[in-house]
Amino acid sequence: MLSNSAKKYLNKYGVSPGKNLVFFTNNDSAYETAIDFFEQGIKVEAIVDARDHSDGYFPKKANKLGITILRGYEISDTVGRLKIREIKLKKITTKKNNEKSSINIKCDLLAIAGGWTPTVHLFTQSKGKLKFRDSDGSFIPSEIYQDTLCVGSCNGDYDLNEILLKTQEDTLMYLNDNQENKIGEVNYKSDNLKYGKHQNIWITSKNNISRTKMFVDFQNDVTAKDIKLALKEGFQSIEHVKRYTTTGMATDQGKTSNVNALGIISELTNTEISELGTTTFRLPYKPVTFGALAGRHVKEFFDLERTSPMHQWHIDNKALFEDVGQWKRAWYYPKKNEGFQFALNREVKATRDSIGILDASTLGKIDIKGRDVSEFLNRVYTNSWSKLEIGKCRYGVMLGDDGMVIDDGVTTRLDEFHYLMSTTTGNAASVMSKLEDWLQTEWPELEVYLTSVTENYGTISLNGPNSKKLMQKLVPDFDFSKENFPHMSFRNIHINGIKCRVMRISFTGEMCYEINVPSGYAKNLWELCIDKGKEFNITPYGTEAMHVLRAEKGFIIVGQETDGSVTPIDLDMDWIVSKKKYDFIGKRALYRSDTIKKDRKQLVGLKTKDPNKVLEEGSQLVEKITALPMKMVGHVTSSYYSPNLKSSFALALIKGGIGKKGSVLIAPMENENIEVEITSPVFIDPKNQRINQ
Repeated sequence: MLSNSAKKYLNKYGVSPGKNLVFFTNNDSAYETAIDFFEQGIKVEAIVDARDHSDGYFPKKANKLGITILRGYEISDTVGRLKIREIKLKKITTKKNNEKSSINIKCDLLAIAGGWTPTVHLFTQSKGKLKFRDSDGSFIPSEIYQDTLCVGSCNGDYDLNEILLKTQEDTLMYLNDNQENKIGEVNYKSDNLKYGKHQNIWITSKNNISRTKMFVDFQNDVTAKDIKLALKEGFQSIEHVKRYTTTGMATDQGKTSNVNALGIISELTNTEISELGTTTFRLPYKPVTFGALAGRHVKEFFDLERTSPMHQWHIDNKALFEDVGQWKRAWYYPKKNEGFQFALNREVKATRDSIGILDASTLGKIDIKGRDVSEFLNRVYTNSWSKLEIGKCRYGVMLGDDGMVIDDGVTTRLDEFHYLMSTTTGNAASVMSKLEDWLQTEWPELEVYLTSVTENYGTISLNGPNSKKLMQKLVPDFDFSKENFPHMSFRNIHINGIKCRVMRISFTGEMCYEINVPSGYAKNLWELCIDKGKEFNITPYGTEAMHVLRAEKGFIIVGQETDGSVTPIDLDMDWIVSKKKYDFIGKRALYRSDTIKKDRKQLVGLKTKDPNKVLEEGSQLVEKITALPMKMVGHVTSSYYSPNLKSSFALALIKGGIGKKGSVLIAPMENENIEVEITSPVFIDPKNQRINQ
């Protein structure tokens, strides 16, 4: 290991990395470390110095302490498996007196000191230029590019007295400070410990490079032989050699290997190191753990949780949650010892009979403004938007280039050049991305600006025949009659002093008021609705009841009734595809031979012969039971039990299903075959009388 690393183990942690130590060095710093170990009673077998002589303070002290010093030797080989047991030395300078040409020493730690490398990374990253100082084999700052000052060891100054004096002088000069303005005269003093000269030693025998493993980069196991091969292959530039061999590309970013690699290249090519230059110093300077790189993406932060403004209320009222994208949505609200189905039936029945309240804050909300916003919506949606009146809402379906449904939602015209688009919870980010993509790459001429405002508003959805009565209690002086505030319209209404955007839109088939309130007021308004709705038995319902209610009405959910292979016509929604518009995304794809064939899967309803049998979602459907493999004609997309219908029901995609209503199919299950009848997907209020009250 590096000599300085061994020193840190000893002096900082009180740990000795070995019991029998050998130090190999070409400078005085290893002597200082060896003395520290010796004074702690740890055996230092020898200090092997590549130099013939050093008149520094620490070599003299080591000699006085009786530590064995072997001068003019190099390590020619090591012995040991998994750990070092012995080193072999060879004389590299002229033998004197009785000196041996080779020596073997038993040890369990070899500590190496090859010199010091100034930390010049920030300097070079500021476009500063370096120069090579041969006296100690260091690259030090030279030409500055930015207004930069380097002091101390990063400037190649290692003597403490020199550092203290030069720091003051250089700083005053850097600040253009007049010497007369100095506050007093400060005399810095430290022990003046003389250091001997450093001796650069890169290769002692060029012939041995190809025969032995001389490691240069300890982390990437790059050897001198690898560098020699890179040069032989024609890689002359230091940057090319670095990439060919991977030297300097480990987590230490070349701190222990770069200068040595340059020295070896210099020796092999007979080129001055200063002419070779250095590789580019890049971040990170210090090794960084994968945990740090992963940053927040660990444990609970691996997939961030998003919560609505009413989330704490849901927790306080014992809601169970489900994940919808990154959102935590209330799934259902069990009371006392209620089971899942009992709680679900209660929530669904209460909403149909009186009033239910849903936290719909997670629905995507995109604010759209600009001169060309109506034209933009015409191109994005399948239906027309230019003539939509201010204060009106419209349902829209969005297609991909292939004509398949990718999202749906209600968009409201707030002003002449101002719309608010709603999207499904899970698709909000995707839709926003697609809209931005189309604007920037397909229609850059359109003046349209998009802003995601999903988190800006909390959304409270009041559903049921008594929802109008509750709204009247919340805002007594507003006319909520269907003449003044009809279905699919919008009003700005002040509720409890807060300006709210209220839409008469419904995802349940019931009379519904969807209140969009600034997030900071959402929880208070929610609690106010709960309080004033008690006389109507107001019931909070979760996502599961929402699914049952919308499926009873035949409303689709993109991603459940669709799977990337479904067009609006497959959903029996050809009424939403404009026949007059010149173009919209996916229009041409709707008239391909594949998308207009008659046996495509189409959305229908299903009712089981046994009303208590609930189909599994995803179940395959067949016309008759045959030997395997059976011919499948479709599959179940949504399946529930309805306390309003007092039976199970389902939605399904069936080949040619719209023309097969009244037919019977079979759902082969693991233990039984369940007969089902194909019906209309609308099970409740097909004439929309409940919505339009």
